Amino acid sequence: MAYIDDPKTQAANLDYIRTAMDAPMLERAHEQALARRWLQHQDEKALHELITAHNRLVVSLASKFRHYGLPLGDLIQEGSVGLLHAANRFDPERDIRFSTYAAWWIRSTIQDYILRNWSIVRTGTTAAQKSLFFNLRRLRARIESQSGPDVNGDDKRRLIAQELKVDLKDVEEMEQRMGGGDKSLNATISVDGEDEWLALLPDERPNPEDIVVGMKDASTRSRWLAEALGELSDRERTIIKRRHLASSDETVTLEDLGKSLGISKERVRQLEQRAMERLKISITRHVGDTSELFV
Repeated sequence: MAYIDDPKTQAANLDYIRTAMDAPMLERAHEQALARRWLQHQDEKALHELITAHNRLVVSLASKFRHYGLPLGDLIQEGSVGLLHAANRFDPERDIRFSTYAAWWIRSTIQDYILRNWSIVRTGTTAAQKSLFFNLRRLRARIESQSGPDVNGDDKRRLIAQELKVDLKDVEEMEQRMGGGDKSLNATISVDGEDEWLALLPDERPNPEDIVVGMKDASTRSRWLAEALGELSDRERTIIKRRHLASSDETVTLEDLGKSLGISKERVRQLEQRAMERLKISITRHVGDTSELFV
């Protein structure tokens, strides 16, 4: 759905566009001189003149993206940012006009803005997705004009995928994204306006009964583990606690634990293995499977 500016914003946009279009165009030599003054001496007057002369380019490119439904003023503003990036990176010694170089930066910043704001769901995170997003409608229209509107949908998608060198699945997913759009969870779905989409969404959080059962099970497992640990020797209990029950940033190596206990690393490993077997035997008396206890 297209965004409609309020009258005051529309008037401001028209004033800006008229000013941009009335700005004089630059000769190649003068353009290069302005770029040198800015890059070499940070001459802000030179930058202002260079930017002002190319604001018409920003307006022209921004207008081509109006069908994405975003405010024209925002598109122009983002394009102006791209124009500044171009001025900071332009090499006047290269055999290229500033407008040719700046067009890429202007288009890129406008496209990034559209991808960030077209939907609350991030769209176009890969190069293939970005290419699809900005070319899908154009290619579909071209194929229909060449082959007629009755061309099979699958054939149309295959032609688009071949043209953009992407997978057919990517084309199908982008069509779904662009065809769906964002919908409010509070949008009504009944004639009387009382039922909302939100009411139909399942609550996947655990219910109070599951929470209580989980708390009870956790308490039971902790009690079983405490009883099993009580059957170990002090040294075995220390090894198990520091090797398996401590937080991830507090666990110690066999070598460090051996130094702490005054025994070899191999002896620590043997005691650890024996203690684990004794723990499993103890806990098996309460529960048949102990595979999920020591993770």
